[in-house]
Amino acid sequence: MDYRVEKYNIFEMFSKQKALATAGNIDDYNCCTISWGSLGNIWGKGTNIVTIYINPDRYTWKYCMEKEYFTVCFFPGKYKEDLQILGTKSGKDGDKIALTKLHPVDLKTGVGYREAELTFVCKKLYQGEFSRDGLDEKINNGIYKEWNPHYMFVGEIIDVIRGKKDEGNI
Repeated sequence: MDYRVEKYNIFEMFSKQKALATAGNIDDYNCCTISWGSLGNIWGKGTNIVTIYINPDRYTWKYCMEKEYFTVCFFPGKYKEDLQILGTKSGKDGDKIALTKLHPVDLKTGVGYREAELTFVCKKLYQGEFSRDGLDEKINNGIYKEWNPHYMFVGEIIDVIRGKKDEGNI
C-alpha cells in the first residue's frame, strides 16, 4: 500500500489544517475536531501509525476507548466552519453532523466523510492517559491546570483514502 502523502506538510496537518477523529460504525459513531496528532512509525518495520490525543471530557473519547478502529480525516479549507462546529458541539447533545455540510460514509471498519481529501483508517494499537508525573511542569501548570490529561490513541494505518467520494475516488 502506498502511504505517501507528498502534498501535505505532516508537521502542520493537525495544527493548521485540523482533523476530524471518528470512532464507531455508521449506525453509532461520534467525531470531534482535533488539532493534536502525529504520523510516524513504531513497533517494527512497516508499522505506520497515526497518534491522536483526545481529552476524556470529550464525548468522542468514550467511542475511541471502546472501539477497535478509528479514522482521522482531513478536509479542504472550505469546511473550516464545519470543523469548528464539530469541535464545539457535543454528540451527546444531538446530531451535530446535521449542523454541517458533511456526509458520513461507511468504511466497514469505521466512518469517513465524502468531503474529506485524506482519510486514515486506523486499527487501535494503544490507548493510555498522559501521566501528570511524566509531564513537564509548564504543561502541568498550564494546559492541565484546569483540564484532565489527554489520552493518546495510537492506530496502525490500515488504509489511506485520498480524494472525495463525490469525485469518485473512494
